[in-house]
Amino acid sequence: MERKRGFKNFKEFLAEEEGMGTVEIILIIVVLIGLVIIFKNQLRTLVTNVFKKITEDSNTVMS
Repeated sequence: MERKRGFKNFKEFLAEEEGMGTVEIILIIVVLIGLVIIFKNQLRTLVTNVFKKITEDSNTVMS
């Protein structure tokens, strides 16, 4: 009897659409984390180059 009630609650939970926004946000976050992991080296190189360029340009402005 307890198992049937649990299964019924689970089916109701799946049919409920109120939490769909949360699930979608979690999926988007997972995809973004995956992309960061895949392109980690390229991102690190890009950020390093950007900060190097900012530092060089700020040195020319300050002098």
